[in-house]
Amino acid sequence: MTHSFPDAALTRRALLSAAALAAASPCALAQSPLPVDAARFFARAQMTGAALSPDGRRLAMRSIGKEGRAVLSVLPLDTLQPQVVFISDTDDVDRFVWVNNDRLAFDLADTTAADAEQDSAPGLFAVDHDGKRFKQLVERQHLWLRDGTDAALQPWNTFLLNGSTQRQGNEVLVWRPETITEKEIGHIKLMRLNTLTGRTLEIDAPLHSNGWWADRDGQLRVVTTHKGNQASVRWRDPASGAWKLLAEFDPFEEDGNLQVSHVGADGRLFVASRRGSDRLAMWTVDPATGAFSAQPLASSPQFDVEAAVVERRDRVLGLRFRIDAEVTQWLDADMQALQQLIDKALPRTVNRLSVPWTGDEPWVLVEAFADIQPTMYLLFNRSTRKFTRLGGQRPDIDAKQQSAMDLQWLKARDGRSLPTWVSLPKGGAGKNLPTAVLVHGGPWVKNTAWRWYPEVQFLNALGYAVIQPQFRGTLGFGSDHFTASWRQWGRRMQDDVTDATRWAIAEGIADPGRIALMGASYGGYATLMGLAREPELYRCGVAWLAVTDLDLMYSAHWSDMSDAYKKYGMPRLIGDRVKDAAELKANSPITVAARIRQPVLLAHGEHDQRVPVEHGKAMLRALQEAGNRRVEWISYAREGHGWRKPANEVDFYNRVALFLATHLR
Repeated sequence: MTHSFPDAALTRRALLSAAALAAASPCALAQSPLPVDAARFFARAQMTGAALSPDGRRLAMRSIGKEGRAVLSVLPLDTLQPQVVFISDTDDVDRFVWVNNDRLAFDLADTTAADAEQDSAPGLFAVDHDGKRFKQLVERQHLWLRDGTDAALQPWNTFLLNGSTQRQGNEVLVWRPETITEKEIGHIKLMRLNTLTGRTLEIDAPLHSNGWWADRDGQLRVVTTHKGNQASVRWRDPASGAWKLLAEFDPFEEDGNLQVSHVGADGRLFVASRRGSDRLAMWTVDPATGAFSAQPLASSPQFDVEAAVVERRDRVLGLRFRIDAEVTQWLDADMQALQQLIDKALPRTVNRLSVPWTGDEPWVLVEAFADIQPTMYLLFNRSTRKFTRLGGQRPDIDAKQQSAMDLQWLKARDGRSLPTWVSLPKGGAGKNLPTAVLVHGGPWVKNTAWRWYPEVQFLNALGYAVIQPQFRGTLGFGSDHFTASWRQWGRRMQDDVTDATRWAIAEGIADPGRIALMGASYGGYATLMGLAREPELYRCGVAWLAVTDLDLMYSAHWSDMSDAYKKYGMPRLIGDRVKDAAELKANSPITVAARIRQPVLLAHGEHDQRVPVEHGKAMLRALQEAGNRRVEWISYAREGHGWRKPANEVDFYNRVALFLATHLR
């Protein structure tokens, strides 16, 4: 199981806001009827996680309780009588893992508060399956009452390692950055933390380690390191204890050199690698010799395959990965037969199966989801072949009223394959529709998957077709699709968005006179550039959290962009601030603002540290100075790079609905 620390932008400033920004609430919405209220699609998810205990006798669940907070419950599978083991009036249970068959570890978050209102670190806590032996292990900003023991709490910057525990004993793995600035995380200490005593033991690892994988006995075997523009994968010889270099590469240039997923019971590594191909595939590697398996374990001609390993204690059962939808490729014949059985009973959903790590309990956890169906949680008993429904992420959503997603493979103007998701309103002929071209952020993020998205379903419910181009730079479609985006902001990346829009018109889907361009972050940037470059194509645009000045990405010292990324990554991916200054200026929305005559809805969070609000305010001034009188501005004073507060998200999308209704009539 992969263990890695969060993005380097995670800082004490992000976790412990020094001061909340003073802000006026957004002005009240105009008194105009909304055909569909955004609250219907953006309400809080009700059940958001479940995990079988290692022996399969209990199920831990995270769901919203009566008080409106996410609580941690345990369901004994012999009685099916759930018990709440932790609840808070002020926080939500966030990540949780089984430490062993009887004990759980978890941290907390306030998922209803805006970014500037986040005044506590996640902390770390542990509790038994029956609610007993509760213990706080890690400080938050304010200290909770100690439990009377002499062991001091670990400092606030101690975090539960992502992924699973060793599922035995009383320890979990945690990581602690020894130095933190607003932009960088320094040396990271990896430790075992005893969930009963609160004591830690440091684990020896190479300097600059930032990813860790242990064998089935809990011994650290593989690490990744990262410093500047140098990254490596290193393996620890179990006989000598020496660390051996397996791979070395530039992380800003090569995303598929050697990506470790798992250390097998026999010591082999399960890795993703291109191995001379354009697409990532899954392989095994003998770390002692460096030899790869003769054939890949899983591959795709169209998509990168980066798989998580599904395992029992003694063996690997299968590989789980995402192509257009999530797929589990079972290596175990019994699991393959079980998947076929459950898929036959639930034919319209992707069905993610989890089985006990040890023992012979018959229970299978099923997470079922689809493009029209938010995740449902069910138990399946292999002995009785009966299902028990546990709950759902959004039980209020009627799948029969949702709109399907379809992946189309278009051709860009230069002949490049351009995968594009198309979602049409439920019912109707699907022709000559008002259309929203929705551009994802990132831009170097994993491709959109076949599953339920509230913003897409909301727009479909309002009657709009939704086109989502997976433009060059979108990850998951091979190395060439990624590298073709280098230094192409506002250029060929933008052409891809235009080409997908023109395809929708040519197919008769989009009414050429009623098309809106929309997106957040990079998607907001592409929206503004598209309005300027193709004024006859788009009637209006919605850009939120948008990058508007490419030079400001380098110069904004209050941005959370790391210095290493600015020095090594951005010059290669976006352009050199000095050598390419003219190019960066020409492809900045504030430079071409005078060419934007269409109505524009701009929105930003005042506390945004990824794309500071200065980007949005500069664009607003540029548009107004150019004489555009059809600009609307929304500022959420306590929000960051995205809307965390449910009320703000509902407010924003209701405003989007009114804006589109006004300008796409």
